[in-house]
Amino acid sequence: MKQILFIIALIASVTLAGCSDFLEEDVRGKENLDTYFQTEEEAISFVNGCYNALTFNGWWQINTVWLLSDMCSDDKWMGNTSQGSDYTALAHYQSNGQSNGLISNFWQYRYKGILKCNIAIDRIDKSTISNETIKNRLIAEAKFLRAYFYFELVRNFGGVPKITGFLMPEEITGITRSTASEIYEFIEEDLKDAAAILPQRSQYAGSDMGRATRGAALGMLGKVYLYQEKWESARDVLGSVITEGEHDLLPNFGDVWSVDHNNSVEGVFEVQFMYDGVYALGGSLTVVTGARNGPGDGWSWGQPTSDLENAFIAAGDDERLKWTIIKSGCTEIAGEDNFDVFVENSKKMASYQTYIDKYGWDEDCYIIDPKDHKSARINRKFFVPYDKRPEVYNIDKIPLNHRILRYADVLLMYAEACNELNDDANARKYLNEVRARVGLGEITSGGNDLRKAIRTERRLELALENNRLYDIRRWTDDNGKKVICNLMGENGTFVKYNTNQATADIYEWENQGEPSNKGATFNENRDLLFPIPLYEITMSNGTITQNPGWN
Repeated sequence: MKQILFIIALIASVTLAGCSDFLEEDVRGKENLDTYFQTEEEAISFVNGCYNALTFNGWWQINTVWLLSDMCSDDKWMGNTSQGSDYTALAHYQSNGQSNGLISNFWQYRYKGILKCNIAIDRIDKSTISNETIKNRLIAEAKFLRAYFYFELVRNFGGVPKITGFLMPEEITGITRSTASEIYEFIEEDLKDAAAILPQRSQYAGSDMGRATRGAALGMLGKVYLYQEKWESARDVLGSVITEGEHDLLPNFGDVWSVDHNNSVEGVFEVQFMYDGVYALGGSLTVVTGARNGPGDGWSWGQPTSDLENAFIAAGDDERLKWTIIKSGCTEIAGEDNFDVFVENSKKMASYQTYIDKYGWDEDCYIIDPKDHKSARINRKFFVPYDKRPEVYNIDKIPLNHRILRYADVLLMYAEACNELNDDANARKYLNEVRARVGLGEITSGGNDLRKAIRTERRLELALENNRLYDIRRWTDDNGKKVICNLMGENGTFVKYNTNQATADIYEWENQGEPSNKGATFNENRDLLFPIPLYEITMSNGTITQNPGWN
């Protein structure tokens, strides 16, 4: 599967390039498509390019919105207080996010990925490739990826334009948004088709590890059902992932995001990354979320909140806490055998002794400079230990696969569906399986108390993995409002905690380079979705309409 990463130039020659929006995209090399897909190798290479569209091997096309989603929740701050950012308008729920470059890039690059998949599905189906097994598998892989790209769009923007073929600009003129239900139905169809054809993980050769599998298609379909509250359908397909036995939990939680455990038995679907000293074949989030001080400086975007840390503490969950959050003043980093390197680097700070004296830290601690980092915390999940870092430690170089869907997520989604269907015995069974790995006691409650326990478990297990915002948007609280509406807003519990000096975390309170009132201007009639990028509305002459509250 690593060879997928090398197929970039080919796609540029037979499909689109450039940086305009999908409505006006100049599709280049269309004539080449009539003579392409003549061999199995050509078809495989093109589908490899569809996998490349997961991130386009850059940090700003897709990764920025993956970070933004958690920044919009109670789990992350923007974090970097040394620079201005496009994140502010959306992460702090201001009303001026329509022209935000982050979501505009995300929109257009998700549609570029969809276009690649549309071409693959159409042209491979019409090709003369004789190996029907390979032919059908490649179409199924493209359908899986197209479904995932549409899922990313619908859960961020609601209903979006549905494009299912290789269309020229004049064929798209006047297009309107399909409803969210219509998009979800289309996603379901693609994932069902994919699951019926794709091999199991164990049926792939080692060189193909990382390709979409039947388990990945079923797991993603289960998540799509869950987001629509189709509880029976979610339970059935997620149950299939469990009973088919292709995946399991890793024994140690610390291995889940380890660079040594890419494509582990717990990984249901991962973005494949590798190190190359010249080419951009690696991931970026390790650097983007790393501390601004330390060996191989990071950019400090997307820092864990003290509110998230407190959730681990309240649950007595020391194990997952140490593998999720690295905190300033710490005297060890989980899994780091070269901690002294980080300490020595910290001691080079001009204010090192000042911080030691002010906060009462140990003389030999690691400092994440509080003046540059909103929470003086960073994400341990994306952290790569010092002796495992590549020679060129930079964005697009990190060989840590990005986990999109894990088996623990499947188990917790299954538990949630069972609880909603009043099958609390099975809900407890799979919830407790996840808890047992980190030494937490069994949950014995049922009904609404069990529902709350499952929700808490999702927060702790999947923290900082691009799930929290979508969970709190979809979950309904006891008062009938979406959970996010009780966390954010002027009277939201997250906002009140952070804006009260008596309860706020000291590092977050003292560093107002990012204001502590994040979420105070949250509007439940506007902020359950991101705005449609203004550029798309303008270029469509208004046939693509804006989401409510953003006008």
